[in-house]
Amino acid sequence: MECTSGIEEDIEKLSHLDLEGLRAAWRTRFGPPPKLRSVALLRLSLAWRIQALRSAGLDPNLCRQLRKRGRIQSEGLELGVGARLRREWQGKVVEVVVHEDGFHLEGKVYRSLSAAATAIAGSRWNGPRFFGLRGTRR
Repeated sequence: MECTSGIEEDIEKLSHLDLEGLRAAWRTRFGPPPKLRSVALLRLSLAWRIQALRSAGLDPNLCRQLRKRGRIQSEGLELGVGARLRREWQGKVVEVVVHEDGFHLEGKVYRSLSAAATAIAGSRWNGPRFFGLRGTRR
């Protein structure tokens, strides 16, 4: 089944939209837009999504069902509620505690262990690697 009719026209319409127009187009089709500030990148992303959905022949109902299922859970290490992760960082011992609502660090709640590790280090870190739960790559 080929569903390419209208793709070219839809993509052509994108070339005339500014950042807010592109965000509105994304919102209408796919929900909340990504937090991109680049008009060119948002235009390319939107064009790709339009093409992917039409060319792949994905049924809109199937897409809705997949969105309802939510994110795929990692098969990696699961930390139980109450787990405490400690590490020394720049001469200071830091501790993250796992709660049902996220990872608690110094009175703040982070959605992921990586977000907590990034807050500690001041640069992007993989949370499990930062706390020694995962080995380094070879």
